[in-house]
Amino acid sequence: MPDQDRQSLANLRNIYCVGRNYRLHAAELGNEVPTTPMIFTKPTHAATAMLNNIVGITGSQGSVHYEAELVFAVGKEYEPGMTCDELISSFTVGLDFTLRDVQDRLKSKGQPWLPAKGFRNSAALGGWLKFPGLRAMSEHDFSLNINDREVQRGNAKEMVFDLQRIVDFVGLNYGLGAGDLLFTGTPEGVGALRDGDKLDVKWNESSLGIMKVRLEG
Repeated sequence: MPDQDRQSLANLRNIYCVGRNYRLHAAELGNEVPTTPMIFTKPTHAATAMLNNIVGITGSQGSVHYEAELVFAVGKEYEPGMTCDELISSFTVGLDFTLRDVQDRLKSKGQPWLPAKGFRNSAALGGWLKFPGLRAMSEHDFSLNINDREVQRGNAKEMVFDLQRIVDFVGLNYGLGAGDLLFTGTPEGVGALRDGDKLDVKWNESSLGIMKVRLEG
C-alpha cells in the first residue's frame, strides 16, 4: 500500500459525492439516470483510512451497503477553465457506505440523504496514488473484494458524467480547493455488509486498502 502518498485526513476540507453515476448501478436500485450530476456531501468525520484495520460502522438502522468508488483529491483552488490534469493531485479507491433502509425512507419523503450517507466511518479511503491524467484513468479497472471474492468492478470510462464534467459542475456551483475530495460514483454489484466482512479495494488488480467491518449498535 502506498503509505507515502496517503492523503492526510487532517487536511480534509469538503467531501463531495456523485450519485447514480454508473448506469447499471442506477438500474439495479430502480433509479433513473440523472441528466446533471447529482451531488451530495459527507462530513469530514465520515472519513477513515483503510489500514488493514477493524472499523466500526453503525448496524442498528437496517442494512449497510458497500459502494466502491474512484476518489480524487483536489490539489489547488479551482478556476473556470481549469482541467483535471491541472487540478487533481492524487486518487484512490474508496468506499461510500450507505444505510440503505434509511436512504429508502428518506427518498420516499423527499428528504436529504445525510442520515444515510454521512455517519461516522462512512467514507473509507485506500492508499493514494499520483493522478496519471484524465486520459490514463480509463486504462485500468478498479474493484472491490469481500472475503477474497470480487463483488464490484468498474472503469472510469463507464461514468455517466466524466471527471472533467464533475469538476466543472462542483467547482462552478459549490467551489473546489486543496483538501477537497470527489467520490465519483459506484458501478453495479452493491450489497449488504455482514459483521466481520473483510473488504479489499483494488486498482489495476493491486490492493490499495484492506479493512474489516464491525457492525455496532
